[in-house]
Amino acid sequence: MKCPYCGEDDTRVIDSRPADENMSIRRRRQCDKCQKRFTTYERVEAIPLVVIKKDQTREPYDRTKIEKGLFRSCHKRPVSVPQMNHLVDQVEAKVFSKEEREIPSSYIGELVMQYLEELDAVAYVRFASIYREFKDVDTFMEELKKILDK
Repeated sequence: MKCPYCGEDDTRVIDSRPADENMSIRRRRQCDKCQKRFTTYERVEAIPLVVIKKDQTREPYDRTKIEKGLFRSCHKRPVSVPQMNHLVDQVEAKVFSKEEREIPSSYIGELVMQYLEELDAVAYVRFASIYREFKDVDTFMEELKKILDK
């Protein structure tokens, strides 16, 4: 593993432990040259997944896209980073359990909204307003009414 500080190839593991409910391994490493420490995570590589976007183009699945959208939606909300990471883990578990090589982005978006609605209603509305591309206030109000009627 290359040191992110000095680029040296010689680093050593000083601690390993399970992370993410035994779904990955967290490793603390130390560079032999500059002595700085850093953390790496090791996950099982799943089947390569391709996402079919709304315009029918295809791109490789990217966890960080879900994380970015979720972090924007939860900005200044009482939702912790571990809660957001858990939500992304839940979405990934559901997506990869389908064992399909191609999956529509709409399926992923609906899963995120399903879990986000349970977590925080305001973050849900924020995410839905961008994901569903509300064109006017009436569409936005319809979504709010659905939440209020529950």
